[in-house]
Amino acid sequence: MGEEMDVLLYFDKSGKGAPLLLLHGNGDDHGFFRGQVARLSERFTVYAVDTRGHGQSPMGTKPFTLSQFADDLKDFMEEQSIEKAHLLGASDGANIAMLFALRYPNRVASLVLNSGNLDPSGLDPAFLDEITKRYEAVRTADSEKMRREAGLLRLMLFEPQIAPDALSKIAAPTLVIAGDRDLIPAAHTRLVAAHIPNAKLVFLPGTHAVAEEDPQAFNDAVSSFYDGIGA
Repeated sequence: MGEEMDVLLYFDKSGKGAPLLLLHGNGDDHGFFRGQVARLSERFTVYAVDTRGHGQSPMGTKPFTLSQFADDLKDFMEEQSIEKAHLLGASDGANIAMLFALRYPNRVASLVLNSGNLDPSGLDPAFLDEITKRYEAVRTADSEKMRREAGLLRLMLFEPQIAPDALSKIAAPTLVIAGDRDLIPAAHTRLVAAHIPNAKLVFLPGTHAVAEEDPQAFNDAVSSFYDGIGA
């Protein structure tokens, strides 16, 4: 474990095979993937992780940023003696996976990026307006609950900041997958896929939570991708 690690991330582990890390989105926890774990654990050792300040993982003392979450993931892998892993992230989990892959490319076997975005402009404008108003309402609040909400909203309003051209450095096999009625506009999802070399792009009927809404369709698409790369 990295010397500076200030939190131990909660996780559920199942299955056997190469390691696969499941990374949930903003305000969620590892339970988001309850519809995926059984199927994926037939192929992989699955680690469903709670991000810092989410679920059963403590907030710790380090910055509450996606960049820190990517570094937390590296520390988690070292703690678990995982040299290289497949990453499957949803929403902010996909954003963490992209940041991790850019920072630690040798630690990534493959990427599944479900409804990620490169910057806040990649969110539906009406949704962005809604969270902006909510952030203004809670950002100076005193209660711990409100401060946590402000932190979660801040992530969506100001992060990530990934230049499309930076994605050309990602060498791991990649699946970009989203709902056809997603909070991430289809054009933005296509932009992500277009800048990752040889990325596969799939749209499924559904919203930003398509993995929960239709786990079979999502799992089929992901399994087809893993079949194709021999994972």
